[in-house]
Amino acid sequence: MSEQIQTQDEFLKGFDWENYENGIDTVDESQLKEFENLVDKTFISTNDEEVVDGVVVRITDRDAIVDINAKSEGVISLNEFRYNPNLKVGDKVEVLIDVREDKYGQLVLSHRKARTIKAWDRVIAAHDTGEIVNGFVKCRTKGGMIVDVFGIEAFLPGSQIDVKPIRDYDQYVNKTMEFKVVKINHEFKNVVVSHKALIEADIEIQKKEIIGQLQKGQVLEGVVKNITSYGVFIDLGGVDGLIHITDLSWSRINHPSEVLELDQKLNVVILDFDDEKTRIQLGLKQLFAHPWDALDTNLSVGDKVKGKVVVLADYGAFIEVAEGVEGLIHVSEMSWSTHLRSAQDFVKVGDVVDAVILTLDREERKMSLGIKQLTPDPWTDITSKYPVGSKHVGVVRNFTNFGVFVELEEGIDGLIYISDLSWTKKIKHPSEFVNVGDKLDVVVLELDVEGRKLSLGHKQTTANPWDKYEEAFAVGTIHTGEISEIVDKGATVEFGDDIVAFIPTRHLEKEDGKKLKKGESAEFKVIEFNKEFKRVVASHTAIFRQEEEKNVKAAETSTSSSSQAERTTLGDIDALAELKERMEKGEK
Repeated sequence: MSEQIQTQDEFLKGFDWENYENGIDTVDESQLKEFENLVDKTFISTNDEEVVDGVVVRITDRDAIVDINAKSEGVISLNEFRYNPNLKVGDKVEVLIDVREDKYGQLVLSHRKARTIKAWDRVIAAHDTGEIVNGFVKCRTKGGMIVDVFGIEAFLPGSQIDVKPIRDYDQYVNKTMEFKVVKINHEFKNVVVSHKALIEADIEIQKKEIIGQLQKGQVLEGVVKNITSYGVFIDLGGVDGLIHITDLSWSRINHPSEVLELDQKLNVVILDFDDEKTRIQLGLKQLFAHPWDALDTNLSVGDKVKGKVVVLADYGAFIEVAEGVEGLIHVSEMSWSTHLRSAQDFVKVGDVVDAVILTLDREERKMSLGIKQLTPDPWTDITSKYPVGSKHVGVVRNFTNFGVFVELEEGIDGLIYISDLSWTKKIKHPSEFVNVGDKLDVVVLELDVEGRKLSLGHKQTTANPWDKYEEAFAVGTIHTGEISEIVDKGATVEFGDDIVAFIPTRHLEKEDGKKLKKGESAEFKVIEFNKEFKRVVASHTAIFRQEEEKNVKAAETSTSSSSQAERTTLGDIDALAELKERMEKGEK
């Protein structure tokens, strides 16, 4: 019974319930453990977020099936391989497990994320080690370019593309170039690369070699790197030099672009440099002979030349008579006229003019020219054209406080003193009488040929009205007028257009004792007339005082007669008394 029971226990213990229920043989425990160890070593855990290598085993219309040695194959959208249109079965790719199982039980992988993680590792390593990396220039952006480096979009500043200024950024788009990673911002995931840094490294070596060999007067080949208003920068192979605008050409130029253009190759001569040889002064015109040395040896004073106006100033104009050879025409040599004018009144920049050489100094390389010498000097026959007493019509050109300058013809000016403008008007300034540009009748009063001076008069073109006024306004004549102005110490009265009489204050008194006011009309008696000084003085008070004087004289005459009669009567009395006295003595 016990054996039977034991056998039953053994049977139950050894009975395979799994096989009984599922029809599957159980695996030996040791074998199962060995199998699990093998799986752990062979298959990748899908729980870790790490980048692993996979192999493309199949490509569908939408996805790539990748074997990563996991318990199942993974799926990656073909969109993540746009950068690699040649993807094929068997290619190794880096992947990151994105989703362990989707709704279809598939393992979802990401090549883009894996590539980004790996790219950042590579970029950081390149930045730390200074490694040179390849990048694909995708497009332009504000301030520079966008470059694909290991799948990361990096920024390439415009200043870091090349050592020379970039004028056409588009020429770099869609090109693969070498770069150095110069800056990484981990917080914002920004990467900055430079192509210029690679060039500078090579240039630095060349630069040291060039600087070590620099000598004044040395001729080097260079390339125009930059053009400014003041000069041109030349790349001498890693070393920059400057050609100042004055050292570009023997001829006068307004801007360096008239002589050179960007990227132009040319020979230059070293003029000077500082102790460190960092500031190099170059010359271009010094490679050619000075134009003055090639100037015609037969050219001399008095010869006629033709040239172009290159510079204009108030005092004159510079004329280029040959390339690099200039002469100055002073404004005083542009016209025979003596009144002040500006050179702009005669020529403008770009004009081609004829001139006469006045002075020529080949050693100092100076030349003065004249234009007026091409026409006869108007003063040559001045005495026959403008004799004293002759009448002419001139144009008012200028004013001074003391007179008016009148031009009779080009080069012939005369002065009318303010006192010779009018016979009658008292003029404080010529502008009260005429305007610049007015035509004016004149008479030649004086002529100084040697001094080239003409004295003119305007009032002399008409008769002196004071000759007839001398009789009409003689002392004692009476005229009616209106007080026009109250002035210091009196008032003025206008008798017609020419005669303005002065009335002293005490002669303004009326018969009633009051004084005449502005605008009042009254009779006035001339008490002074001076033709030489054109002075007329009159009095209103003298009018009624003249009547008083008559009455006074009449009264005086009457009184005189009465006194005479009185004196006769008294005399008779005295005579009679005397006669009586004599008679009495005779009787005795």
